[in-house]
Amino acid sequence: MDHKAPNPETRSIKAQQQRPIYRWSITRRQFVATAGILTGGAVMGFPIHGSGATVTEIEQPAADAVPLQLTINGKQQQLTLDPRTTLLDLLREKLQLTGTKRGCDHGQCGACTVLANGRRINSCLSLAVTHEGEQITTIEGLAQGDQLHPVQAAFLEHDGFQCGYCTPGQICSAVALLQEARRGDASYVTADLRKIGTADLSPNEIRERMSGNICRCGAYPGIVAAVQSVGKTS
Repeated sequence: MDHKAPNPETRSIKAQQQRPIYRWSITRRQFVATAGILTGGAVMGFPIHGSGATVTEIEQPAADAVPLQLTINGKQQQLTLDPRTTLLDLLREKLQLTGTKRGCDHGQCGACTVLANGRRINSCLSLAVTHEGEQITTIEGLAQGDQLHPVQAAFLEHDGFQCGYCTPGQICSAVALLQEARRGDASYVTADLRKIGTADLSPNEIRERMSGNICRCGAYPGIVAAVQSVGKTS
């Protein structure tokens, strides 16, 4: 009897017919969502559990809360908060002092400027717990009842704002600037470093000393005029 060797193509077809067929029970949309969660978790370092379309993220445990005592706008505050909380978040989210604005969150625009013991700081870069026992003044704490602070009144008189978003930070910064000038603190453009007493607030001096506060509307001429007018009368 003549025995022929089996055709390789025939063997391949039979093997494919016998191989079980597995069908995915996941839609394209579910696949994309799951892949996004897996990829995002890996990039951000979040641990994940589960599989398929039911993958969920495990929440990270919050750090232990710590006690904090501050005096904000003349009122003593006894607080308990996450030690990672910035001063800006404490003011806006916990104490509802929303006059202090969130701008760049990188300390570059000055919209979040407040006074800590009279010194101007960017509250977005400062942890609240580092100000234990300090006096914090925000834009809400400058006026005395219905009487505006002289810098606030000057900003109104000289049109030192347009949209107003940066104005609280501009005003707080200007208040500190005037105190620095009274102490005789020099700036980068101060001509005579040997001079003792109140620093001269020329337009150049004011522009340099206010350079950490950005006004995207371009109301700088009014801001300079406002600060200069208060500097002459104080």
